[in-house]
Amino acid sequence: MTDNLFPIDAKILDRATKESLLQQRGQVIWLSGLSGSGKSTLANALERKLHSEKFATTLLDGDNIRTGLNSGLGFSDEDRAENIRRIAEVSKLFVQAGVIVINSFITPQNSLRKLARNILGQDDLIEVFVECSFEECERRDVKGLYAKAKAGGIPDFTGQGSAFEIPENPDLILYTEKVSEADALETLYKFVRSRLNLK
Repeated sequence: MTDNLFPIDAKILDRATKESLLQQRGQVIWLSGLSGSGKSTLANALERKLHSEKFATTLLDGDNIRTGLNSGLGFSDEDRAENIRRIAEVSKLFVQAGVIVINSFITPQNSLRKLARNILGQDDLIEVFVECSFEECERRDVKGLYAKAKAGGIPDFTGQGSAFEIPENPDLILYTEKVSEADALETLYKFVRSRLNLK
């Protein structure tokens, strides 16, 4: 089937031209962690902060992607891998257009994080682990998912019916159980800010 495909990469405007127009470097900032750990909150806050500084950004969030692009996928290992693969490929398209992509996805397994890194490349991905204990996330239960999972309503719930593996080599760890949202955001912002400048 791929014998009949002819990508037009050589004919389209290159990444450097698009980054020059935007005066920024395309980059993916990928936040992973348990549901309720603070990923979406930090992703939203970071995007607003960067937008206020005139950066062109987009935010991809787990719930939004699963009600649109990946609405047909479930939560089996195979579907989780396909979910991450598609997200990484979409993120890559944005990066090639010079856009800063802020991703908020549980991404529960190291194999999935490796998959994303292989697609995006080492230089274009900042992997951030939003660390928060299962117990604290359950206490927060901002979406009511922990209570639903406890009642048997979500059989493959991450951290309970489905394992969450601690990231092996994240670029940054944010301990949201121990620091305030403002402090976590400042740490995240300072870490990524220098990576967004054109060289």
